[in-house]
Amino acid sequence: MKSKAVFYHAGCPVCVEAEQNVAHAMDPAKYDVEVVHLGQDKARLKDALSAGVKSVPALVLDGTPFHINFGASIDALR
Repeated sequence: MKSKAVFYHAGCPVCVEAEQNVAHAMDPAKYDVEVVHLGQDKARLKDALSAGVKSVPALVLDGTPFHINFGASIDALR
């Protein structure tokens, strides 16, 4: 059974690099990866906050947020 992974980002250079290097490197046989650009999809901000995302880029695996590098505070996206 595949696990769910959600990669949240804001489109900044740090976020784009993390998406290319982290989200795309995940094994598709093990993870269903969804990429969410919070700068373009503000409706998903609530989901990110509920998942515990405090900054982007962040990868949420099985409900646990992992903050990869600091690109922007989640507060800057509100």
